[in-house]
Amino acid sequence: MFDIRLTGGKFQDNTFDVIIIGGGPAGLSAAIYSGRARLKTLLIESMAVGGQITLTEYIENYPGFEKPILGQELAEKMEKQARRFGVEIRYAEATSVSLKDDEKRVYLSGEGNGHLKSKVVMLALGTNPRKLGVPGEEEFTGRGVSYCAPCDAPLFKDKHVIVVGGGDTAVEESLFLTKFARKVSIVHRRNKLRAIPILQERVANNPKIDFIFDSVVRKIRGDAKVKSATIENLKDGKDEELKCDGVFIFVGLEPQTALVKNEVKCDEKGFIVTNEDMETNIKGVYAIGDVRVKSLRQVVTAVSDGAIAAMAAYKYVAENTEFKSALQNLR
Repeated sequence: MFDIRLTGGKFQDNTFDVIIIGGGPAGLSAAIYSGRARLKTLLIESMAVGGQITLTEYIENYPGFEKPILGQELAEKMEKQARRFGVEIRYAEATSVSLKDDEKRVYLSGEGNGHLKSKVVMLALGTNPRKLGVPGEEEFTGRGVSYCAPCDAPLFKDKHVIVVGGGDTAVEESLFLTKFARKVSIVHRRNKLRAIPILQERVANNPKIDFIFDSVVRKIRGDAKVKSATIENLKDGKDEELKCDGVFIFVGLEPQTALVKNEVKCDEKGFIVTNEDMETNIKGVYAIGDVRVKSLRQVVTAVSDGAIAAMAAYKYVAENTEFKSALQNLR
C-alpha cells in the first residue's frame, strides 16, 4: 500500500508515512511495528539508539529472557530488528517541528533550510534526570556529581559516595555502585525506601550500603572535586557535614518536551497527554514512552506504547490515504 523504496539504505526522498523522534525502547518498538506494516518509516536519534537502557547494566524484568540481559545488548537487538523491516535510522537532532497541518514537518540540525515531511509524527523524546537544585550541584557536575552510575562508577573505586533518592532507580544504581565504591550511603527524605520489595531486600543485605532516612542534601562542597555534602535531618532540622567523594542523584525525571511544548498538550509537570491509542491532542501525532503521562515507566511499558501507537498510525495513514484517493477519483 505504501512506498518503501530504498537506495543505499536510505529512502529516496524526505517524505515519509511515519517519522519517529527518539530511539529508545518506545521509538524502536514503534519503528518495528511501523516498518512491519510497510509504512515508510524514519527514526531520528540524536545520541545512541537505545536511549536510557544503554546506560543500564542489566535488565532482569523484560519478558522473554530467563537470565538478565545487558541493556546495550537489548538495544542492539531492537535496532537490528527495526532495520530488518526497512526502517531508516538517521543520527541527527530535531531542532523544530510543525505538527498542526495534515503534512507534518520536522527540521533537523545540519539539514540547512530543508525539512522532512510526514503524515505521522511519533514523539519518543524521553526524559532527563531531575536535579536537586542545591548549591554546588551544577558546579561539581562531572567532578563528583553524577546522574548515571554505569557511566561514572569506575571513577569511584574504593571511595565513599552518596546516593540521593529512594525509588527503584536509586536502589538499582546503589547496588551497581557497590561493585566499585567502598561505601554507599543512601539519603532519602522519607523514613523508608519506595523501591519494590526485591530491591529493598538486596540493599538491606548489602554490607557496603547504609541509609540516612528523613534527610535531604542541602549543599555539595569541594574544591577541584566533591569533598562533602551538607545533609539536613527533616525531623530535628539539624545539619550534618558528611565527607564523601561523590554524589549520585536519582530523584525523578523531567520530560524532554522543549521541542513540542508549544505544539501538544502537556500536564502540569510537562509530560505529554495522550489517549489510549497514544495519540496527542493533534491528529496524527503520538507520544510514546517515558515522555507521556503514565503510571509506570519501564522498558516493557515503553515498547507497549510503541506497538499501540504504530498500529493506530497505520490506521490513520490508511484512512487518510484512501480518503484523498477517493476525492481525487471524484474530480
